[in-house]
Amino acid sequence: MLSTFLQSLPFFALIGLGYGAARTGFFPQSATDHLTRFVFYFALSAMLFGFAANLSLGEIVSGEFILAYLLASLAVWALVVTVALVRRRPAAEALVEAQCGVVGNTGFLGVPLLVALLGPAAIGPVMMVLAIDLAVFSSLFTVLLTLTREGRATIGLLGAVVMGVLRNPMIVSMGLGLGWSALALPLPVPAAEFLSVLGAAATPCALFAIGASLAGRSTERLAVAAWLSSAKLVLHPAAVAVAALVIFPVEPAAALVMVVAAALPVAGNVFILAQHYGTAPQRVSTAILVSHVAAVATLPLVIALLQGG
Repeated sequence: MLSTFLQSLPFFALIGLGYGAARTGFFPQSATDHLTRFVFYFALSAMLFGFAANLSLGEIVSGEFILAYLLASLAVWALVVTVALVRRRPAAEALVEAQCGVVGNTGFLGVPLLVALLGPAAIGPVMMVLAIDLAVFSSLFTVLLTLTREGRATIGLLGAVVMGVLRNPMIVSMGLGLGWSALALPLPVPAAEFLSVLGAAATPCALFAIGASLAGRSTERLAVAAWLSSAKLVLHPAAVAVAALVIFPVEPAAALVMVVAAALPVAGNVFILAQHYGTAPQRVSTAILVSHVAAVATLPLVIALLQGG
């Protein structure tokens, strides 16, 4: 575990650097917003396009992989919803808490970290996890929350959800990359160099932006945040491990990536959704902060356990 911890330490150190810069006021909130936008729309998109352009659809899409991750995640999602309802929380808050339990920081943290720690073989599986999180769970949340509040889901809402997924720059960049790969054409040297240089900025900028955004997190209900962090960092990877290693015949290397991806801390876009719908944003903010701090220890532990076993 020590070697894995030391390998991952520089990544979390970059997060800490961003946190310190923002906490001291050296890096203001407006700068964090602009840096996040740069990563989201440019650097990370270039990285994902470059990865996808060198893969075939068959190297990413696997029925067993999708079923294992999706069903295990839905089981944890349902458990978190149930616990929230037992605590007599409104249905909207239960849905937000469920997002905390299953949607990890795959884009900004997972892609660069897992590829660095687990090698190029991690690219396809981690992109598949990212696509499922974006296409399934964000859409599920939006539709169910609207049903909870308005009692119905219109065709317009479903169309907006689909278009939201299709317009997501991470989905777009992966789709375009796979499309280029399907053409079996090499990238022109200047284009490949451009993507390489721009994509190389994704890792340090994304990690710094994560830390800077954590510095602005407010705290509320630490006990609930600890439960949600435990669901994300412990229950989610455990459920995915059972599904991938016991129930479904997922290829071992892909199963390893899937379980580690499930052990990532709560994603920042859960806070964006909670804030947009005015539903427990401070609780989500606290869960994001707690889970990222705890992941410094839990993520290397999960990797070490899987690689050792």
